Amino acid sequence: MSDFIVFFDSGHEPSLELLGGKCASLVSMTSAGMPVPPGFAVTTTAFDRFVDGSGLRDEIRARLAEIDPDDVECVDRISARIRNAIESRDVPEDMHGVLGEAYERLMSRFDAAVPVAVRSSATAEDLPDASFAGQQDTYLWLTGYEAVSEHVRRCWASLYTSRAITYRLRKGIPEDDLSMAVAVQKMVNARTAGVAMTLDPSNGDRSKIVVDASWGVGEMVVSGQVTPDNILLDKIMLTVVREHIGDKHAELVPDPRPGRLVEREVEPERRAVRCLSDAELRAVAVMAKRAEKHYGTPQDIEWAIDSDLPDGENLLLLQSRPETVHSGPRAAAPPASATSIPAISLPAAPTVTAPVLAPAPTDPAPTITRTPGFSMAGITSSLIGR
Repeated sequence: MSDFIVFFDSGHEPSLELLGGKCASLVSMTSAGMPVPPGFAVTTTAFDRFVDGSGLRDEIRARLAEIDPDDVECVDRISARIRNAIESRDVPEDMHGVLGEAYERLMSRFDAAVPVAVRSSATAEDLPDASFAGQQDTYLWLTGYEAVSEHVRRCWASLYTSRAITYRLRKGIPEDDLSMAVAVQKMVNARTAGVAMTLDPSNGDRSKIVVDASWGVGEMVVSGQVTPDNILLDKIMLTVVREHIGDKHAELVPDPRPGRLVEREVEPERRAVRCLSDAELRAVAVMAKRAEKHYGTPQDIEWAIDSDLPDGENLLLLQSRPETVHSGPRAAAPPASATSIPAISLPAAPTVTAPVLAPAPTDPAPTITRTPGFSMAGITSSLIGR
């Protein structure tokens, strides 16, 4: 519909330069027939048009030139100034029109307007040789075009978080090659959610799949805010090798009256049981294997079971990113028990800090920032020294 917008199911080439890492993956998986919630990407062309047309490009370069990478306060100060400049600058009217049309087109697929997630998708993220997960923002449970438009701009601004700036400086990643797309995607009303890795994070064994799962929206799992169920499966037979029933003391769920997410305590009887049935666990493992086959390398996926959809159609794939540690060029030799299988290790799994209480629609949406936590996400962070 425009150089500014690419729908996930448009059949468009999953170009990293145009879509960023996250959106390119969502387009690729949708084209492959995987169960990705519908949505669209606001492309890097839109971001570049906004930054160049508003004169922000030169201002950003000038600010970045002032940074002392060894001075944390300096980095924070410059980051805040750049982000404020982006968030306060007006978006061109023609861009508003295209974004508004795309949002209405997405809403027309449903009987009534649905909440969406707005997720950053930088060109330097979800790459096989880098761990950028969580350096930019995600906003959940947004309703209405005005909120979506505002938070698209906030995602653009999050390209310049202190953490992202510092990481790029440390890795020598040039700012001139950097851009940002944004995913606008139907929210999943998750009964259960989590992550899955197509390897064993403790030793990089490719013959295993590990699933972490908990009640409600998955941000509490990947942030380490809850102790999830942790299940190790044989990748071929899909049988359970080992499992630990986590406490799962809290869940993040929608509160339909004000249209927001709330954190609530999980009842003792639900804490004590696995939050996935045998059939659901097998389906998650099969989907993880499918993502690995699609990309040809071990994957870290995010998934959710939508309580609004019927059984058999309710398992959704939210994201898939490559493993970056054991699968990289410096991967170690495989363990003795799996000598015929190349050794790999857990990717930079996204960890997410979910809000205790998301704001009402008139307030800023919950910002998701990723920090190391318990379970697979925490193990990953320790492996890569984050």
